[in-house]
Amino acid sequence: MRIENVVVRYPNSDRAAVDGVSLDVAAGELLVLLGPSGCGKSTLLRTINRLVVPESGTIEVDGRNVNSVSPEALRRGIGYVIQAVGLFPHMTVAHNVGIVPELLGWDAARIAARVDELLDLVKLDPARYRGRLPRELSGGEQQRVGVARALAAEPRVLLMDEPFGAVDAIVRTALQDETLRIHRALGTTILFVTHDVDEALRIADRIVIMNAGTIVQADTPLHVLAKPATPYVENLMDTKDTVRRLGLIRVRDALADVSASHAAETAPLAASIDANATLREALSKLLEGTPSLRVLDAGRDAGTLDFEGLRRALTAAEA
Repeated sequence: MRIENVVVRYPNSDRAAVDGVSLDVAAGELLVLLGPSGCGKSTLLRTINRLVVPESGTIEVDGRNVNSVSPEALRRGIGYVIQAVGLFPHMTVAHNVGIVPELLGWDAARIAARVDELLDLVKLDPARYRGRLPRELSGGEQQRVGVARALAAEPRVLLMDEPFGAVDAIVRTALQDETLRIHRALGTTILFVTHDVDEALRIADRIVIMNAGTIVQADTPLHVLAKPATPYVENLMDTKDTVRRLGLIRVRDALADVSASHAAETAPLAASIDANATLREALSKLLEGTPSLRVLDAGRDAGTLDFEGLRRALTAAEA
């Protein structure tokens, strides 16, 4: 996807809502647009499916200018999830999920199979949920149906605008996990808008930080924390919070230079941690009083990790 020199100006506004933004999004990337209310992130997102029409600039999806097709045809090929969900209240879950494939002329058997496939994907048992109405679902279940509906026609691009802002913290974390799992399973390109820094750090391949309609910094979560481009980014991300950075590094990237056999001999009673856990999780265990952690990779000894290993890993990641 390519966004080039896009400008959006709303009537009676003294400044552009989006001011000359250019951005390339790699296929299969999960890119988060981050910033406070009014920074232009949602407006920029909506230019992609032409819910907002820019006064200048170009947007290409899969090498095709979005202005070269009708808005309706464009939107049927781009998934869109919003905070308000927007499920049709008089339609069952199955009908809500299958509405876009139906509009595209899919046959009934194919639609039914796709509905069941997607309900499974978002962890809703098709036998229990396909016949329910939206009012019979919890907020988290409605959001899962919204994600399933957005994916129904197999879009290459999924736009998510503050999708989990209306649910409680526990459900929000579960929905973030589901988004990551779906992203890895399908390889869909996702643009995700949020004002929540921790949410952005948790899910993003790359974070695009916006302020006053412009891009201030675009980089990986760890590099944004380690090397903020401006005081604005430093303040927004609270970059002095080292524990946040530890949450972005995996234990496997910080193993002490010790063979698995030596680790087993020297630390048979050490507390253990999975190689895919974060250094933040490792720090919590080390603070419980153990001098080192035995690292397990697929159940096998992979080395040891201690406080010095944490420090070295953090230093290396920030280099």
